[in-house]
Amino acid sequence: MKNNFIEYSLSKKGAIKDYPVGPDPIAIKIGNKIFALFYKEKGYLILKCDPVYAEYLREKHEDVLPGYHMNKQHWNTIILEGSLPESDIFAMIDQSYDLVVKGLPKRIRESI
Repeated sequence: MKNNFIEYSLSKKGAIKDYPVGPDPIAIKIGNKIFALFYKEKGYLILKCDPVYAEYLREKHEDVLPGYHMNKQHWNTIILEGSLPESDIFAMIDQSYDLVVKGLPKRIRESI
């Protein structure tokens, strides 16, 4: 299941894989900004999220927590072996990608 999320993230236009601190985590970036961090060894994923929606997800799902080592208002940690449906995680990856792309400078957005 974890590899499906990595492959899906890498299928996003302009996405690249990076290893900022060794083999774990895997950072998926767009325009040199991270939109997904995969901790394969620990079994979780960190994604950017709209702050209001992030709070809603945390209240609704026990497998969604504030972002580990990230801004807790804007990032969520998703437990990958939990009860969250894959389709929900794919939607969260989409939102994270879109939020990061939206925050990129116009010249970078246009080149993607």
